[in-house]
Amino acid sequence: MATTNILLREDIDNLGARGEIVKVRAGYARNYLLPRKLAVKATASNVRQIEQERAALLRREAKERTSAEGQADQMRSLRLNFERKVGEHGILYGSVTSMDIAEALKAKGYDIDRRRVILREAIKETGDFTVGVRLHREVTLELPVIVTGEGGAQTSPKASADAPETQSLPADEQEPEAGEASQT
Repeated sequence: MATTNILLREDIDNLGARGEIVKVRAGYARNYLLPRKLAVKATASNVRQIEQERAALLRREAKERTSAEGQADQMRSLRLNFERKVGEHGILYGSVTSMDIAEALKAKGYDIDRRRVILREAIKETGDFTVGVRLHREVTLELPVIVTGEGGAQTSPKASADAPETQSLPADEQEPEAGEASQT
């Protein structure tokens, strides 16, 4: 396994932040990072050049963070509602994915890339959920998402499981409750 030292020009998830020197496999650097200009080889001249750009990078980083914090403050009052077809027990026929959430945010005027929506797996049942949206490396917003069945009925699987079974019996066949005396 050949490795090489590279200097990151952009933040890359699970690898490092802009301006860091990291060691990666040669093929990853050669085939992905370098052609996309996400990194440069960590030569002495490139390191000196990046050191000169570091002050500008820090200013740009601070500006991006403050704009992300401002956008997070604007988005805190948002609630995303999704209406989907629902089968029995509150299970959706489809699902609500990160792409659906990104499109709903775009419809409300916020252009967020779907990869910035932190959703481990698609939402496949009705209910209230909290989804993370990473606006910046250091700024993450928790966004409430409400999934309801078509027609606005929110059938939660927990609500149907907690319902007493005596509700489905005819009135004359229901068992008396604990507080009522049996009339025999």
